[in-house]
Amino acid sequence: MAFVTLSHHTFFYVTAGQQVKPPLLLLHGFLGSHQDFESILPALSQHFYCIVPDLPGHGQTLTEAGGYDFCAIAQSLCTFLDVLGITQTHLLGYSMGGRLALYMTCHFPHRFTRTVLESASPGLQTADARKQRQAKDEAIARALETTPFPDFLTRWYNNSLFSSLKRHPKAYAAMLARRHNNNSPKELAAALRGLSTGRQPSLWNLLAHVNTPLLLITGALDTKFVTINREMLAASQSLKPTRTKQAQTVLNIVENCGHNIQLEAPDRYRWLVSSFLAQ
Repeated sequence: MAFVTLSHHTFFYVTAGQQVKPPLLLLHGFLGSHQDFESILPALSQHFYCIVPDLPGHGQTLTEAGGYDFCAIAQSLCTFLDVLGITQTHLLGYSMGGRLALYMTCHFPHRFTRTVLESASPGLQTADARKQRQAKDEAIARALETTPFPDFLTRWYNNSLFSSLKRHPKAYAAMLARRHNNNSPKELAAALRGLSTGRQPSLWNLLAHVNTPLLLITGALDTKFVTINREMLAASQSLKPTRTKQAQTVLNIVENCGHNIQLEAPDRYRWLVSSFLAQ
């Protein structure tokens, strides 16, 4: 456990594994922290040097004004890697962290050797859709600032995205307990505003040009993201004749899972990630 202080962020992070192994940067989702990956780190750290920061607004990471901008966070994470002496790494991101991971892969391709995206998207394709999403996320941010945090969490996890996770009561209870470690709803609200899908630059037109191998993982019960990820696969293959053989995109839809595959099917998830990154 350690801190790295940069211009707008003081990242708290943990590591697992030996530094001589290939590095792997892991990015959690909204309301999460580095603790979200604790169940998979023992397996992954046998093969990789895992670096797991708390993202801005989450966990123990400290963020200054102006540090919640989507692009600024991506650049700051690259600088964070520089401080650690890591020029290239594998990359894994879940949900919000997956959107951030895809942005970094598109804009800093020389930094990432292979990228895993769990329940992620390239953003929204039209300005009107982004405007509507900004308004929706602003309402959620205000609820974070005005609602008792336990009540907010109850409402948030009544979202249909997480229905299947509740079929795993132990995993769900442990996840919910971790969420209470985020002790600043105001910071979470700022993170939501800055990392809103409505503020994310659309990456759809860049997918065909990504030369980093991508693994897309989504749960079969998460029908919205199944559709999105199938469209991502098609978009990434649209220029296939001009891309290198190595720069492939693979989609894996995991049966009987929703939005959080690593909690609902941890063994399958670990195997998919390890097999892809080891290629």
